[in-house]
Amino acid sequence: MSVLTPESELGQSLAQERLIAVLIIDEVASAVPLARALLAGGVRVMELTWRTDAALDSMKAIRAAVPEMVVGLGTLLDPEQAVAAAEAGAHFGVSPGVNVEVIRAAHGAGLPFGPGVMTPTDIDTALREGCRILKFFPAESSGGLSHLRNIAAPFLHMGPKFVPLGGVSLTNVKSYLAEPLVAAVGGSWLAPRDLVREGEWGRIEELAREARSLVEA
Repeated sequence: MSVLTPESELGQSLAQERLIAVLIIDEVASAVPLARALLAGGVRVMELTWRTDAALDSMKAIRAAVPEMVVGLGTLLDPEQAVAAAEAGAHFGVSPGVNVEVIRAAHGAGLPFGPGVMTPTDIDTALREGCRILKFFPAESSGGLSHLRNIAAPFLHMGPKFVPLGGVSLTNVKSYLAEPLVAAVGGSWLAPRDLVREGEWGRIEELAREARSLVEA
């Protein structure tokens, strides 16, 4: 079983990189140039949300053509998707909520997995299933850092770390990254869907570079 923890190789990589580009890809042909644009801008971790038919094949294409990129699949809503993601070579999997069946399927398939949490019950359930890097979603609309600190407080001795998504942007990313509870942040602002559809690789590279400069600062 491969578990996503702060001490794992992937967990340490996320804490070092600090940025995850969360993306929707409509055409497989966009996958490789998108990954190369992000990489050129200094973003080396991607989550492809499984909301389109192109997601799985796009992940495979990136794994084959851009081996430097760490690429996972998000919006995994059922056990079959978790197993398929593992078999296709995803580096990690993510879900918007806590589904024990999905978590167990991911772990059984050897897929490092981060479920989405928003309440103390979510965190408790995820930790009981061995997950210790958790997606905090939706971050801003649920109360932001103040809410995260409150719901995480009873569990701090268990060492969880969080990846906020949902409302994180260039305007607040520095605040999130300054929080010790936060391992990394994710967001679609790094490569908005319309820019991906239009093939604006230069603009996406600029956005990635801007975000990376904030992290380095």
